[in-house]
Amino acid sequence: MHIALLKETRPGERRVALVPESCKKLIQAGYTLSIEKGAGEAAFYPDEEYRKVGCTIENDPETLIKSADLLLKVNSPTLDSENRNEIAWMKPGTVLLASLMPLRHLNVVQLLATHKITSFSTDAIPRTTRAQSMDTLSSMANIVGYKGVLIAASELSKYFPMFMTAAGTVFPAKVFVIGAAVSGLQAIATARRLGANVTATDVRPEVKEQIESLGAKYVGIELKESAVSGGGYAKELSQEDKLRQQELLINHCATVDVVITTALIGGVFAPKLITATMVNKMHPGSLIVDLGAEGGGNCELSKLGETIMTNNGVKIIAPLNLPSTMPSHASLLFSRNLTAFVQTFTKDKKFQLDLNDDIQKGSMITHNGEILNARTKEALQSGRSK
Repeated sequence: MHIALLKETRPGERRVALVPESCKKLIQAGYTLSIEKGAGEAAFYPDEEYRKVGCTIENDPETLIKSADLLLKVNSPTLDSENRNEIAWMKPGTVLLASLMPLRHLNVVQLLATHKITSFSTDAIPRTTRAQSMDTLSSMANIVGYKGVLIAASELSKYFPMFMTAAGTVFPAKVFVIGAAVSGLQAIATARRLGANVTATDVRPEVKEQIESLGAKYVGIELKESAVSGGGYAKELSQEDKLRQQELLINHCATVDVVITTALIGGVFAPKLITATMVNKMHPGSLIVDLGAEGGGNCELSKLGETIMTNNGVKIIAPLNLPSTMPSHASLLFSRNLTAFVQTFTKDKKFQLDLNDDIQKGSMITHNGEILNARTKEALQSGRSK
């Protein structure tokens, strides 16, 4: 069975879906493997390293895609009709494994179904113990939380830690982390390691213990309704709880130096938590790092992918694709996640489809011309009805 590895073409993307270490394991498992020329170079994995482990290098992406039984990518397929239409080049029955983010790319899902591609999205893999080694969301979120704090420390006009100097004592920066899933917890841990005074909140009160275990202080409201949805994700708050949460945020954001937001609804879309009114009450020189930018941004003033300064002197940074800024380790972790998925379902040197398996069933987006993922199907139907 032939695996094809493509070069990512999203602007600014430097990751690669498989590193040589993983390619070697898959070849030993019985697969043949070809990569597009230069696929790993931006992540510092040159073609020669792939050759050494038994991969062949292909110059023409169309030929490579047409040869694939199993196609591995980081991002959704490229659909540039003039130069590169990756879905059009796939043969029916090709198995595609990538972080498709189907709810953000509904047009891609429709095309995958039309071309009868069997697609799995790693961001839809169930968050179960058995699937932990395949969880690209968590792998990449760790990087987002870590790098977001480094950006904050670099951009803030103050030290993060306390310093006692000959000129007197400088007190630690106050950092407030909103959202305590994987990226938020990593942000808390990193900010604490840098010496900041850290507070954090989450709509899921059960994470209070995790926040405090990292040395941060939990601040939160007592919810009238549960904010936990399936798979451990947060869901949207009721209107009453939203108002109470806004009151907490407006008061607390005004007291800190740095606000780092990491909140996503269902792991996909970013709720607007930081309003213009909240920003206006923050003190000059304070900073917001909006790590929800990929999902649309947690701050209503954020300009996605940009850094802005408000009239009252608050800097708002909304970085996109932070994992790509650490491409070597991001690729290594992503690659190990994909390899774990493929190896789990390999039998007799082939990838075996099993629609009764909970991992495949949860992460399969399209198959045999149909859209199988319930949330994606609902979103498409809702769009058609409008």
